[in-house]
Amino acid sequence: MSRADTGTAHQDPEEAPRNPDAAPQDPEARRPEAARPRPLWTFGLLRSELSVTFRRWRTLALLGVLASFPVLIGIAVKIETGDGGGGGGPGGGPPFIGQVTNNGLFLVFAALAATLPIFLPMAVGVIAGDAIAGEANGGTLRYLLVAPAGRTRLLLVKYATTLAFCLVATAVVAASALAVGALLFPLGDVTTISGVRISFGEGMARAALIALVVAGSLIGFAALGLFISTLTNSGIAAMAATVGLLITVQILDAIPQLHAVQPYLFTHDWLSFADLLREPVLGDGIARNLGLQAVYAAVFGSAAWARLTTRDITS
Repeated sequence: MSRADTGTAHQDPEEAPRNPDAAPQDPEARRPEAARPRPLWTFGLLRSELSVTFRRWRTLALLGVLASFPVLIGIAVKIETGDGGGGGGPGGGPPFIGQVTNNGLFLVFAALAATLPIFLPMAVGVIAGDAIAGEANGGTLRYLLVAPAGRTRLLLVKYATTLAFCLVATAVVAASALAVGALLFPLGDVTTISGVRISFGEGMARAALIALVVAGSLIGFAALGLFISTLTNSGIAAMAATVGLLITVQILDAIPQLHAVQPYLFTHDWLSFADLLREPVLGDGIARNLGLQAVYAAVFGSAAWARLTTRDITS
């Protein structure tokens, strides 16, 4: 019996009809999904992590507390200087507090100077310390490391989310201070530390630049907190250790006898953003601060990667 007589007889693959318009099949398309190489970065994973982080009540509470500090400072200055006189002499409060009554824009600078040493980094420490340890404590880290995540990509996403919180937290403090300053005090031309008057628009531009510098001042501490988060399965322990380390470094930075090592502490040049209110602007301290933050980010980011990629994940 011929092959034509069988009707539905087996057809030789080499003689199978071909569609001349069909493109040859990509070998990658036949590879199982889990075996395909995954890109190091996907914005979908970052978007999901950002959504989860900024929708948590803890994150919203931290931002709410940060927003309240400028309100408290502004009300305190308004009550203290109810007669319209200047306030804040030597030792009378954070830097720039004496100029707030004359120009509400200075409340932005005063609020950032007041929150940067402790409150802003404490909030960042909570987010960074819980980034990996919180997932391990909740039993979700093992599932996140399965496709489509992976350890390196997960660490990058966690760090990027922490940096986003640094920026948002700083912006919240600055925006709250600007709103309170505009409500309680007059606005106008800004007198710089050097005694030169600049326009209000230029003052606003410098305030925005100062907020960016303040957020950038936290990138080294964020990497340090992320590294601590990889060392434990307890989110609370990681957050406590990160904040405790911050307080310890602040104390070391205030001891005169340790002046030889203080320039290498990540907190040492945090208030260098004040140089942006000089005329002309002095950038040496700011460059030194941001450079040191980059070194801390590289060192502790690498340490966090080495720890996470070699860690035995059991939860």
